[in-house]
Amino acid sequence: MTSPYFVESTAVITRSGNKTVPRAGLATTLKTRMERRVLRAHVKQEEEDSRVSNQSLGRDASAEPDKALSLLPLAPILRRRRGQVKVEYDGKEEPKHWEPPDWSKQLGHVRQMRSARNAPVDLMGAEKCYDTHAPDEVRRYQVLVSLMLSSQTRDQVTSAALQRLRAHGCTVDNIVNTDDDTLGQLIYPVGFWKTKVKYLKQTSVMLQREFRGDIPNTVEGLVRLPGVGPKMAHLAMDIAWHQVSGIGVDTHVHRISNRLGWTRGGTKKPEETRKALEDWLPRDLWSEINWLLVGFGQQVCLPVNPLCSVCLNQNGGLTALFRGRTTDCDLGDSITGPTP
Repeated sequence: MTSPYFVESTAVITRSGNKTVPRAGLATTLKTRMERRVLRAHVKQEEEDSRVSNQSLGRDASAEPDKALSLLPLAPILRRRRGQVKVEYDGKEEPKHWEPPDWSKQLGHVRQMRSARNAPVDLMGAEKCYDTHAPDEVRRYQVLVSLMLSSQTRDQVTSAALQRLRAHGCTVDNIVNTDDDTLGQLIYPVGFWKTKVKYLKQTSVMLQREFRGDIPNTVEGLVRLPGVGPKMAHLAMDIAWHQVSGIGVDTHVHRISNRLGWTRGGTKKPEETRKALEDWLPRDLWSEINWLLVGFGQQVCLPVNPLCSVCLNQNGGLTALFRGRTTDCDLGDSITGPTP
């Protein structure tokens, strides 16, 4: 039988039918007393802690009112809040954004090896192919055409093809009115010349209709053109519009950046390399880095069997990375080769 002394609560109903305030049972009363007893001990401990703290700070503990005792009637036990933990770095500064170790020293070495400026890109790159005496819109168009032809093609072949186009008349209107066979004969033997004939015609028509014969002045507008990717767009913005919008990453920049360890964890595609470089490389170097690494890749850091013996960075990451294998920049894959 259940003892009446441990009934949680009872209620008295008057003749009018109104229910009075519940009367606490013995179990509830004991529970409340225990909670108050624990709370008094908790308050006493806080008073002691406060007294010790005030003494250490030279303050009079009796001068401050005791507000904790007013909380005694409360049933729940108050818990002390934990303060936020301050993150310490053992005397060191907060970690900075990732950047490759010794990249500045490596860059200085590449500049030193490129000081002669006699690589094919220096003599026949997109900056050297356009007609400097042509109107601005024609000059910009020729810059774009040279970039479109340069894909998968050596600078010597690209330069020769653009010279023939200029002799024929390398303007938007003239290219639109040139038949595909003639245009193919003018740009042959650039890589994928048949596809590039189609892209040149489509791009020229689009420029004629939408941009009044000029090229777009934004990356978004340039990549809308047939056959124009991010690399060409960023280089066109730099060379034609003199605006640095991003890093132009071709196979040379992609290959060398990974060899030098300038991409965190390595990248497989040029577009991934561009994003990785832009994440840490100072913006004032974005324009220079393409020209610098392309020429370095044409003369020293070759796709297959790079000339590590004459490279000033040979004691850095290049030697360790190339041990037992080299990278084919055209395919972007690693192939087995002799140790350089």
